[in-house]
Amino acid sequence: MDLDQLAALRTAEGSAALAAATEVAGGDPLAAAAALRSAGVPAGLAAAALTQAELRRRAAGKFGPAAARMFLTRTGLEQATRRVVADRRAARLHAAGVRTLADLGCGLGADALAAARAGIRVYGVEADPVTAAMAAANAEAAGLAERFTVECGDATAFDVSRVDGVFCDPARRTAGTGRRIFDPNSYSPPWDFVTGLAERVPHTVVKVAPGLDHALIPPGAEAEWVSVDGDLVEAALWCGRLAEVPRRATLLRGGTPHVLTGSGAAEAPVGPARRFLYDPDPAVVRAHLVAELAAELDATLADPSIAYLYADAPVRTPYARCLEVTDVLPFSLKRLRALLRERRVGRVEILKRGSALEPEKLRRDLRLSGDAAASLVLTRVAGAPTVLVGHPVPA
Repeated sequence: MDLDQLAALRTAEGSAALAAATEVAGGDPLAAAAALRSAGVPAGLAAAALTQAELRRRAAGKFGPAAARMFLTRTGLEQATRRVVADRRAARLHAAGVRTLADLGCGLGADALAAARAGIRVYGVEADPVTAAMAAANAEAAGLAERFTVECGDATAFDVSRVDGVFCDPARRTAGTGRRIFDPNSYSPPWDFVTGLAERVPHTVVKVAPGLDHALIPPGAEAEWVSVDGDLVEAALWCGRLAEVPRRATLLRGGTPHVLTGSGAAEAPVGPARRFLYDPDPAVVRAHLVAELAAELDATLADPSIAYLYADAPVRTPYARCLEVTDVLPFSLKRLRALLRERRVGRVEILKRGSALEPEKLRRDLRLSGDAAASLVLTRVAGAPTVLVGHPVPA
């Protein structure tokens, strides 16, 4: 996609091509291209329209119905914040008193649009000309062009004294190739600039990868990990006046938020494997809040390095999935196969932490047969390779 192709898609002819492409998106790409060409759509415009239609189809899971009006790139879509997460962040910024916000590296505008919907005036900066033009087009399509404007330029050159809040989502993929960047010093803008924003603007939020090393969290910042329906989707650093607690795990389930907070430094007690096993949500694990959850559940770890919790009674919690354990066995393929055969288990789900075993290979090696189901947990108990057999406790 280049600027000329984007401009063509925004004409009346381009809108008609997008509508036609939407009708055939998701099927065979060669047949879809042939259908548009037979309808008289020029080849170049047809290719651009089909690419946008397919990206919009994929984006529906992140942005809902609004995706049907957005202009997207593959890399931009992959890095863009889900609407439910962006809306929640925007609401928190607005509640903190932020009324003008710089979005440095705004990408396609997902977070900026959420802030604009919340009543915040947003100034977006994006280095890539095509992405900047798409962000502006997305603001116009959403009816938010007066609250969200975009300039193409260097985010590090923006005068942050113009705003009372900054949001920064540094690019974590290499331009052109789309390859992930794991070294924060290679982000764009660079990490030292990003972390230095908190010293210049009293309300600063930085979106980071969920796998962020805790050692990189600036002193005094709140680090938050967010999951949506059990999938860990992002982390964010809330700096300056926005920092409320050292660590936060936010779980959005069916749109409902559940929040667990703590120091991130506490250690859960260790004990034997017990009747009920809790598998914490990945946001809880990454936020280092397993000890806080253990206290809520009156639970312990069976191995100090593995985030499975064990308790004597089931407790309803949004922060973990609960399994009832029927058997705790030192791992032995022969013994496990015999047990499952005896119980006529033909279907298993396999969970693992602290085990080098490959679940799909184990599934094949078990040679399952029967009409019963079971849950297998591959882990360690007191350092020893262990398999737990059980079944889920209804939520």
